[in-house]
This record gives sequence, C-alpha cells and structure tokens, in this order.
Amino acid sequence: MQIASWNVNSIRTRLDHVLRWLDQSGVDLLALQETKVDDPLFPLEPFRSRGYEVSFHGQKSYNGVALISRQPQEDVRLGFIGELEADPEAEELSQQRRVISALVDGIRVVNLYVPNGSSLQSEKYDYKLKWLSCLERYLRAAQTRDEPLCMVGDFNIGPEARDLHDPDRLSGGIMASDAERNALAQALGDDLKDAFRLFETGSGHWSWWDYRSGAWNRDSGWRIDHIYLSSDLQELALSCQIDKQERDREQPSDHAPVVVDLSWELEEECEDDPDSFGMD
Repeated sequence: MQIASWNVNSIRTRLDHVLRWLDQSGVDLLALQETKVDDPLFPLEPFRSRGYEVSFHGQKSYNGVALISRQPQEDVRLGFIGELEADPEAEELSQQRRVISALVDGIRVVNLYVPNGSSLQSEKYDYKLKWLSCLERYLRAAQTRDEPLCMVGDFNIGPEARDLHDPDRLSGGIMASDAERNALAQALGDDLKDAFRLFETGSGHWSWWDYRSGAWNRDSGWRIDHIYLSSDLQELALSCQIDKQERDREQPSDHAPVVVDLSWELEEECEDDPDSFGMD
C-alpha cells in the first residue's frame, strides 16, 4: 500500500498536475494540503471518474485538506473535534480547515496542514503552538482505539538541523524554533516515527522550496512534509521517498510529494495463509 502526502497550494490551480501524478504514480492514497477551496467547489468528478473515493474539508482561499483513495474511506473525521468533541479549544482551532482523518484498509490515516506561524513575534506563532498542543490531545484520543496510525502532512517544521539547507542561519527561527520542535515531538510521543528517517539519515533531502529568492534553482530547501508511522506500521515500511521532480514542473506547487510504501496488503493476505510464513 502506497500512501502519499502533497501540499498542492490550490487544488484547482494544480488539478492537472495532481491528476497526471496520480495516473503515473499509482499510489493507493493521496493526502492533499492547502487545497484552498470551499467544499461545494472541490473538483470531485475528475477523481471519481478515475475510480477514487474523495473526502475533503476546505475553505475559500486558505488551508483545506483532502483524502483521495482507491479503497473505501470509513469513519471520516473532520477537524480536531473529530476526536475531541468536548474540548472548547479544539472547537475553536477546528474553524480553520486543517485536519481530516479516515480509516482506509484498516489504517487510520490522519492528514494535517500545520499552521506556518509567520514569525516568532507574531500572534500566529502563538496560535501554532496552541495548535500543536491540541494535536497532542487529538492523537492521544485517536490512539485509544489501537488502530494502526499513519499521520501525514505539511508540518511547517524542520525537526532537526539536517532538515534545513542552512541550519546555522535558520535554526531557532520560524519553522525551526525549539518551541515548535519540542511541541511536535511531544505530540508524536514515543510511538510515532518519521518514515523518511527510517531509510535516509543524511541531509540534502528537501520537500519544500520557497518561491522567492531562487530557492529552487539553488536547491535551498527544507524538509517540512512528513509521514509518521505507528510502531506496527514501521516494521512494514519498504521505502519512503520525496518525488522532487514535481517541483520542477511548469507552475508547480512549492512542495513535492512524499510517498511511503507499506507491505500492508501482503501482511493482510498472509494472515489467512500460515504457510506463507513458513509455519508447519
């Protein structure tokens, strides 16, 4: 099972890019962020005509998340209130459409668009930290069901120096401050691990290049788009890659897709066949 995450920076602007990439990649599930469209205007039919099921949670011009899958989506939950119904802060933070989750082929897939924060002196930075604190409560609530969990999205955080093209200059600033990194680590807890870092330990691997200052041409990027797996899925991970070439298209998103490949379907098939494990 292949699960992908992609901040497309407007699904209507980048629709042809997304459809072509889906046709070529053949992923089973694509989680989109920053769709920037009200739900009634989401371009649903091009995906349905290709056999995909689609769930979305959007708003005009800003934010917005969606799940596009070959498999049926069950128990779709929107916003933080999808897990935290009695939490007043979760209700407030859910006004921005940044969270969607669904059960897909037995895996709870959580798709997030974490706030950027703007600057360390901004009210948006305080909002981001409050949002990440709510994410921790949200995940603890979801984990009580003991569902295999795959959390994807644009996290707007470079977790470590190796995730920044210029760590000496950027560390400590927005998207790389200690408070943001610690809040994300607290939300992840001990169970959720970065799928990309299961396979690649070095620097120089980016998922986002700012449109400004020729960042793409200079390869001055950040790795802020992540896929996190619960322990039961970590051992099933076959690879995790960034499809960098998508950033080099005409009128691209400033982000590239990230894809994790899980041997989930193989494990499901083998459960019914003890001989597949070499058992007597």
